[in-house]
Amino acid sequence: MLSDPAPAARAQSFAQQYHADGYLILRQVFSRAETDEMDAEATRVFQRQDLIDQDNIRCRWQNCAKTGECRFDCFDPIIDISPIFARVARDERILSMMASLYGQQAFLFKDKLIFKPPGATGYALHQDYISWKTFPASFATVIVAIDPAGSRNGATEVFPGYHQRGCLMPKDGMYHELPMTAMDAAKGVTLELQPGDIAIFTGFTPHRSEPNLSDQWRRLLYLSYNKASDGGEQRARHYAEFHRWLKDRYAEYGKTNTFFR
Repeated sequence: MLSDPAPAARAQSFAQQYHADGYLILRQVFSRAETDEMDAEATRVFQRQDLIDQDNIRCRWQNCAKTGECRFDCFDPIIDISPIFARVARDERILSMMASLYGQQAFLFKDKLIFKPPGATGYALHQDYISWKTFPASFATVIVAIDPAGSRNGATEVFPGYHQRGCLMPKDGMYHELPMTAMDAAKGVTLELQPGDIAIFTGFTPHRSEPNLSDQWRRLLYLSYNKASDGGEQRARHYAEFHRWLKDRYAEYGKTNTFFR
């Protein structure tokens, strides 16, 4: 753990670590009362059966690691259906930290809530950066832990230092997985989090997650930002573009009745 110097020195230390490693963990940013509120809100939105539909592009799906059953896993976006998570996404503690890391004002770019129930599969190794002309190179994600996250329930694993190599995928505007042969597996760091902790990683930081093999949920709020000089406020534009892209991808598999609700 880092020592607790004066605020300016502490912020500088965090920024140095973040830029060197491509990730940062901050403990107990949110209080127990705040995470209890997020817990209740995650339970509430999970009950929105009017939204959970395989044709609704707000929803993400993952197979069960044991049965292969396709199950609901994520709302993307989340803040337009949750005032509580909207407040968290623009919480001054997060915005101030991101501004400190950027050296300038930060703007919310993207938001999603991943539920990862018991048995849910993980995500293969990838970078979040997508080589669209409009996609900010300063893209960075803040994970807010609602539940404990560890190796047993499929916490995010990052690979420090590789972000300094920039985009490791073909620059064709498509999503690509990265081969594990491109990484030194021994360098992987599991982002072990407790409720109220946050983790931050860059859009170029390779990361993955294993299946949730526990009997506990692993609900994490993923909030992504960009800096002022890299497009400023552009969340609405991004989602309009992202939805067009998603509909095109679904249509390639014969799903032409998709909608956003």
